[in-house]
Amino acid sequence: MQRSGSGWFETFLNSHGNVSSNGEIFALPKSRENVSLILKTMDTLYNLDLFTSASKNECTSALGFKWMLNQGLMENHEEIMKYFERRKISVIFLFRRNLLRRMVSVLANIYDKDAKPLNGTHKSHVHSPLEAKILAKYKPSINTTLLESELREAEETASKAIEYFNNTHHIVLYYEDLLKNLTKLNDAQEFLRVPYRDLHSRQVKIHTAPLSAQIQNWEQVQAALKGSQYHAFLSSD
Repeated sequence: MQRSGSGWFETFLNSHGNVSSNGEIFALPKSRENVSLILKTMDTLYNLDLFTSASKNECTSALGFKWMLNQGLMENHEEIMKYFERRKISVIFLFRRNLLRRMVSVLANIYDKDAKPLNGTHKSHVHSPLEAKILAKYKPSINTTLLESELREAEETASKAIEYFNNTHHIVLYYEDLLKNLTKLNDAQEFLRVPYRDLHSRQVKIHTAPLSAQIQNWEQVQAALKGSQYHAFLSSD
């Protein structure tokens, strides 16, 4: 899902000389208008005929791309699952445990698209502590009426994705685990069957403060989640 650390994770993968991840090839709605177009695009990529700004001309043994769950994947999962099985494609699921923190990041990114506080430029990811500090100044107000249902919907979507593609060769990783311990990247390298390398990323985390300092209507959010199944999101990563 968006704002789950996928851009950060992908930069780590692409720092490996034998891995080439081509970014969000289905980001534009036109690229996923129907399942035939989706399968044709994947054929182009896996036949090494697709070139993106993220692709590399090195000795690639693991080739892929980043696919958000809301980019035609879930609606066409049956045909895509058959394609994955036929071409023996492996899947890395990357999720974020604290969906409330993800929500803050989503709302802040939406705000940035209009406000553009970084010299009139929208940036989903930053590469300096100063840029991160500027973007983190914005504190979104969260609609508490819809909060619990939106958290539940995100949780259910992630569960459905694993259920739909459970028969593929796959691994499930969590953003928080990678954040705490970068040796978790070794799990991804082992899964992709590439030699272990020290992977690196230039991206800097934007929201590092406690949630209480990042949400404008913090008290209302606390009250809305108190006693719910999502209460732990208030204090835990």
